[in-house]
Amino acid sequence: MKASTIFATLKTAAMSSSPTPIQAAFKTALQRELRGAVDPASREALMRAAAAACREQLAERWAATQAADAKRGVDAPVRRVHYLSMEFLMGRALGNAIAALGLDETLREAFAVQGQALPDVLERENDAALGNGGLGRLAACFLDSFAELGLPSFGYGLRYEYGMFAQGIQDGRQVERPDDWLRLGNAWEVPRADVRYAVGFGGRVEVDADGSRRWVPAETLVAQAYDFIVPAHHSERVSTLRQWHASAAAPIDFNAFCRGSYAQAAKHRVQADAINWVLYPDDSTDPGRELRLKQEALLVSASLQDLIARHLREFGSLHNLGKANAIHLNDTHPALAPAELMRLLLDEHGMVWDEAWAITRQAVSYTNHTLMPEALEKWPLYLFEALLPRHLEIIYEINHRFMEELKARFPGDEGLMSRVSLIEEDGGFGSGGERRVRMAHLAIVASHRVNGVAALHSELMVQTIFADYARIWPERFHNVTNGVTPRRWLQQANPALSSLIDSRIGKGWRKDLAELSKLKPLAEDAELGRQFRTVKRANKERLAALIRRELGIAVNPDSLFDVQIKRIHEYKRQLLNILHVVARYQAIVANPDANWVPRTVVIAGKAASAYQMAKSIIQLAHDVGRVVNSDPRVGDKLKLVFLPNYSVSLAETILPAAELSEQISTAGTEASGTGNMKFALNGALTIGTWDGANIEMAEAFGVENMFSFGLRTEAVAKIKSLGYDPRLYVEENRQLKAVIDAIASGEFSGGDTHRYRALVDKLLGHDSYLLMADFADYVATQLRVDALYQDPAAWNRRAILNVAGMGWFSSDRTIADYVERVWSVKSLS
Repeated sequence: MKASTIFATLKTAAMSSSPTPIQAAFKTALQRELRGAVDPASREALMRAAAAACREQLAERWAATQAADAKRGVDAPVRRVHYLSMEFLMGRALGNAIAALGLDETLREAFAVQGQALPDVLERENDAALGNGGLGRLAACFLDSFAELGLPSFGYGLRYEYGMFAQGIQDGRQVERPDDWLRLGNAWEVPRADVRYAVGFGGRVEVDADGSRRWVPAETLVAQAYDFIVPAHHSERVSTLRQWHASAAAPIDFNAFCRGSYAQAAKHRVQADAINWVLYPDDSTDPGRELRLKQEALLVSASLQDLIARHLREFGSLHNLGKANAIHLNDTHPALAPAELMRLLLDEHGMVWDEAWAITRQAVSYTNHTLMPEALEKWPLYLFEALLPRHLEIIYEINHRFMEELKARFPGDEGLMSRVSLIEEDGGFGSGGERRVRMAHLAIVASHRVNGVAALHSELMVQTIFADYARIWPERFHNVTNGVTPRRWLQQANPALSSLIDSRIGKGWRKDLAELSKLKPLAEDAELGRQFRTVKRANKERLAALIRRELGIAVNPDSLFDVQIKRIHEYKRQLLNILHVVARYQAIVANPDANWVPRTVVIAGKAASAYQMAKSIIQLAHDVGRVVNSDPRVGDKLKLVFLPNYSVSLAETILPAAELSEQISTAGTEASGTGNMKFALNGALTIGTWDGANIEMAEAFGVENMFSFGLRTEAVAKIKSLGYDPRLYVEENRQLKAVIDAIASGEFSGGDTHRYRALVDKLLGHDSYLLMADFADYVATQLRVDALYQDPAAWNRRAILNVAGMGWFSSDRTIADYVERVWSVKSLS
């Protein structure tokens, strides 16, 4: 279609449909953007034009939001929140924006006149590669809820050019390549040319005549701000993700350039730009550790400088900074924040220690996301000394004062002081004997509140890894169970189910998810069950089409869709899932004429590039899938597929289609999980251990409506204390032994008996996550799944009860809890 025809059609539509002001403004902006396109009818041009037009509307809301927040006053009951996170897994933004702006039909009509469908245009947007897994997606859900609840706030992150990596599969093995999501630019980000801050590294600390200390960095970078605007759906509020992009403060080395040493002339620019490249660079090498610490320091320093500049504009003084602002640390990655805030207040703004520390303690709070000591960041002292010498001095001083306090409170308890010190003297796990800064310890000492993310996690946190701190400050620790945004994970991901829910209980749940409870008395309605199953079938067909298109594997939409989508990690036990597939395969081959419930097992997730055992699990999944899927004796009775390059947009197709949600971590290892919530919200039943938020979910929709299995936390601890021998479980379970023997003998690896030797040896000798102990109960529970699936009415009833029980697991409720307990002014009293 010619451009003139497109513009005429848009103009006619705008005149004939009596558009609202926002629709009229949007259409004008859309026309303007399309005029500059080479091919204004292409999906790419339409996507970019629509994004720019939406961004224009959101920019007005952003300005209004910032103006309103600036007037709130120092006595406002809620402080402005500054949420620091290394990850924000945002996904695609256009669909969310047009839904929030109420422009769905406007765009649908505008695209239709050009022969394009709205869903096809939306597919042209790349996922924003600013995160990896649950930590980053949680942060993205929080931004959505910040806007929805009207919370004065900024999210702060880094602008990664290549994400963590794009996952490819070659011969069943994971391969990593750059996720070049910005190659065509980003229609959503708003560059803030006037928001830039200097961030230093290295150098020395000088002492002035008055005794004050001043850091003179050897290297200075510039952090430039780019904003990503996240809209509310039930108001005109927006929240902001401010991302930092690093560049060298100095231009090229002109003398080196004139000598013809072009690489040397630009070396410092390349080193600065490397900070922007990849999320979580491999820190198994010294250069990797240095780059990762630089990323964290840049995030923290630029964000806190931005906070201080804004506060001074609004209030003129820093003495009330802690009362007006909350600084929240999403895990240990931004835990340098207390030291940087102290440096800024002491060195740049001339405060005395006691006042600066009081402000820091008021402002800072910390969320812990793991019970695994090895996952709590610790940095070698030599690296701190080289990159952040002033920060190390401040950390030493914080630790000295903390130790003096403990001596007074717990005289003679040297063991306590050693365990809680911010400096690890004896190296500890994986340190090689080097002294290190314990970042989680710094976060706890500097925070006024510390929380876990599920009831069990928070309980175990104070009983295990932070038991000493809970003894010192019991009032500091609390729980805030995670939640997910229903806007992304039900309204947008599953519009058919959303419409069905609307038809039965109205649309109130879209603003207040607790209203899903109105579905509970309707669960016995047979017609609702049939309608629910029809919606699920359509979503399964959509996923089956994607699997066929991407993998060339035909799966049966009438089979039970059994799904596990998580970061690949031994404690999440994707391997236990694969062992069950092998056991089921062997049983089908042994008795192909039995009344088998057809099952399609779907796995997706990335393994960290240096995590060889996780990568071996991915390869095993492909090897098992190749054998199972091609065996004519099995046919449609069982399929195993691994969908590569897991992303938010891929999840939006998988989740609505899932019928069984695999949440099978070893009890006591999963902090919370939010995938479990998304599955249940979309009507999947859960097979899971008594772990993380599984527990609270089961209590919400009825324990009898979850397929619970496996050892519980207390039993896990007991069996380990008695001397766990996984070989005994294999020897006593003929089915399990056949599974292990098949993998070890090369049955799934073309006769190669070496490929999975390390994996099998670990299961038999050092089964840290108790797969062998839980296997029998897991398989028996899967048979209970089969039995229920053969009764569609009973399955539908449980699925509807699952949805009805998910109202409490909204990120809106989570953020309201944070406001009440952590970010309000009254939380400081």
